Amino acid sequence: MAPQIHVAHLSKYYQVHEKEPGLVGSLRSFVARKYRTVKAVDDVSFDIEAGEMVGFLGPNGAGKTTTLKVLSGLLYPTSGVATVMGFTPHKRETAYLKQFTLVMGQKQQLLWDLPAIETFLVNQAIYDIPKAQYQATLKELDDLLGLEPLLKKQVRKLSLGERMKCELAAALLHRPKVLFLDEPTIGLDVTMQVRIRDFIAEYNRRHGATVILTSHYMADVTALCDRIVVIDKGRVLYDGNFRALIEHVAPYKILRLQFEQPMTCEQLAPFGTVESCDGLTAVLHVPRNQAAEVAARLLTQIEVDDINFEDPPVEDIIREVFAGKVVGLGTTMNGSEPVTQ
Repeated sequence: MAPQIHVAHLSKYYQVHEKEPGLVGSLRSFVARKYRTVKAVDDVSFDIEAGEMVGFLGPNGAGKTTTLKVLSGLLYPTSGVATVMGFTPHKRETAYLKQFTLVMGQKQQLLWDLPAIETFLVNQAIYDIPKAQYQATLKELDDLLGLEPLLKKQVRKLSLGERMKCELAAALLHRPKVLFLDEPTIGLDVTMQVRIRDFIAEYNRRHGATVILTSHYMADVTALCDRIVVIDKGRVLYDGNFRALIEHVAPYKILRLQFEQPMTCEQLAPFGTVESCDGLTAVLHVPRNQAAEVAARLLTQIEVDDINFEDPPVEDIIREVFAGKVVGLGTTMNGSEPVTQ
């Protein structure tokens, strides 16, 4: 069975005009312009199956949004192949446009001076949604997001979190099978981030939707995605299981300790690598497969007041990937070739 999203050797290049400063530079650029080729996306390949939720990660300017715009049909690729549900996105076929949605946290589709319900009705007409289906979907979205108090308020009077809930609802009224979510929780407080994440997970569960999620908040990705694709400078650095990446880059647990009596680094050295120790507290790195054993030894040999195990910060692990330190883990599109950047 063909994948829901198929991307093979996709590239998108831009010619960017470069101008020297001052009047001389302006005159020179008028006569003989200089251009530089920017490789926003450079030979990217991956497959995504129906119902899969994939984190699409990378620093600013890595090519994430450009890739999503190509998959949405907003941009024409320079080279390569991209298909979604069997459609070629840049052909902009009506049957395809009715089956996906693109939500960009930094852009809005809601009509600024009108209540959100007005945009919902416009979208109902655009997507030709039957009245019964529209009302049923709106009720479902209201149950999940708590939209009722917001629908008749002008969009410009909504808080950022309230507006984001309405943006998601407007984008999902036609029950799309594929969701491209570009920073859907940007700028939201922690509580609202959790609500949006829960909503996305529930929508995926109910409708079997395929989701590509970009976010600079690692909590979004860890909560929703088992698989991640890491991209930088337009090229894929890693494509594979998120947990496998964590265990490969950081094969240790962080052990945080509090003691009843002061301890020295020398006393703690037999239990693991001492990251810090100030007497009554300490932080150790211990191998993942020995974490339980080390904890048991500590509790029997030392007077420990409190003990906690943590995984290394996900942000640190992703930085290792950006730095090109992940070798021999992850696969290319067809799973036959290891990523060795």
